[in-house]
Amino acid sequence: MKFKVEDKVFEKLPNLYIGVVVAKNIDNTKDYPEVKQKLADSIKVAESRFLDKKVKEDQAIIPYREAFSQLGMNPNKFQCSVEALFTRISKGKKLPSINPLVDLNNAVSLKHTLPMGTHDLSRSSKDIEMRYAREGDTFVPMGSNEVETPDTGEVVYAVGDEVRTRRWAWRQSDFGKITPDTSYVFFPIDGFIGVNEKKVDKAAQELAKELERIFNCKTVVGHVDASNPEFAWD
Repeated sequence: MKFKVEDKVFEKLPNLYIGVVVAKNIDNTKDYPEVKQKLADSIKVAESRFLDKKVKEDQAIIPYREAFSQLGMNPNKFQCSVEALFTRISKGKKLPSINPLVDLNNAVSLKHTLPMGTHDLSRSSKDIEMRYAREGDTFVPMGSNEVETPDTGEVVYAVGDEVRTRRWAWRQSDFGKITPDTSYVFFPIDGFIGVNEKKVDKAAQELAKELERIFNCKTVVGHVDASNPEFAWD
């Protein structure tokens, strides 16, 4: 299986750099108190960091807002996932515990100020792609049965014609959501060369290390960019 980014995406975002972590043989049914603690610690730091400050003006957030604009998406209407997390926290809203895999992902995302996704890969053997939406694509919002059709020219994460995330890193689908039964996961970590690629690599290594230590699973780590648009694993 592989993760690949369509060449046309790099035409708009030539410095796009996406870290990749893939984990297999995970037991997500158990309770892992240390994962909940990691998330609580990250939330506490975020609460202090954005006290009386606007998330959208943070220097680590601005590159994503600019990239959304470059892709034709209004960043005030469509926030990348990490901006949405910080905005929720800054407004005093609770960030709930979902399940260990999602909680760990959110903890690392908040710690490093990076958009990070979680995709269950066990449902399909098809490759996962970051590409422009095409005819026949479908999207089901998280927790909904309503089928949406992504806009033409919208950048998405997809497996076959199942859109996993609309508008790049904005909203995740019910397709491929992480559940207690999830055992095979793809984690993309979105960043940019010349901006935060070292932070992306650090977050990927940290996530892989914690997955192996806490869940006693196997991981592979890599990245894609314009000169290396595909990453494959067994």
